[in-house]
Amino acid sequence: MNSAEVEVQKLYDQRSRNHFVIWSGVLLLTLMTGSWFIGDFHLDDFFSERHLVNLGRFLNELVPFSLQGRPFSLTETLGWAGRLFWEKGLAATGVTLAISVAAIVLAGSLGALFSLPAARNFMAPDPFIASLSESRQGWGLLWTAAMWGTRAFLIFARAIPEYLWAFLFLTILGPTAAPAVLALGLHNLGILGKLGAEVVENTEGSGLSALRGLGASRLQISLAGLFPLAYSRFLLFFFYRWETCVREATVLGMLGIVSLGYWIQDARARNHYDEMFFLVLLGAFLVLAGDLLSAFAREMVRRYS
Repeated sequence: MNSAEVEVQKLYDQRSRNHFVIWSGVLLLTLMTGSWFIGDFHLDDFFSERHLVNLGRFLNELVPFSLQGRPFSLTETLGWAGRLFWEKGLAATGVTLAISVAAIVLAGSLGALFSLPAARNFMAPDPFIASLSESRQGWGLLWTAAMWGTRAFLIFARAIPEYLWAFLFLTILGPTAAPAVLALGLHNLGILGKLGAEVVENTEGSGLSALRGLGASRLQISLAGLFPLAYSRFLLFFFYRWETCVREATVLGMLGIVSLGYWIQDARARNHYDEMFFLVLLGAFLVLAGDLLSAFAREMVRRYS
């Protein structure tokens, strides 16, 4: 080896070694191997003759029914897609988008409110002034209990998946858009409330301490101090969760709510795989559009905040 290669080898031998990372990788590999054997997975199951036949039949049925067994015609395909879009797709897409917007507005509004009582520094006896907080032990226990009660509620709200929340609300409200809005709103309330509390706890506290020292109330500190400092970061989480609401609003339609998921499930039940595939693509387009809009909004927040 030349001198350069010797120097590179020397640096490689002298590199720092993180045993935690190494053993974490070994543990992960062991878990993956164990789960493969415990789950009794077999690659042959994916490539058996029966499954390949099913795959071929499924791919053939994705072709519009009127064109199956005939030469491809772009004009007829576009006409079929246009009719399906106007008959089902447009209204279902609008409902899906409306559900996601209503849900995230509900979750964002309540999440911002619940983030304050869930933040440790805000729920101190004298918020943002640690030295004075230590002198009020009795009040401190009450504020701490309120803080942990709020956190417990937020944990409970996000611990139950949107699908289960929607199933519960469906039994009360029936197959309307309301169960989906409430389910997505409640689940994302738990997430945004938790993230908002972390934003409050990590906000620079010198200016807030000064406001408290001048005698400002919690409400005044929230409006004049916390809101301008935490607003942009909370918006980033808000738009990120809206992306999730767009995706989940589609899935919740499979419970009977007339969104895209409802018509996807309906097409699947009738074995109309061509319609199902078109509606799945329409849902994917809606999610992509939502992701792009969300990414643009987050970039604007970063740039001008």
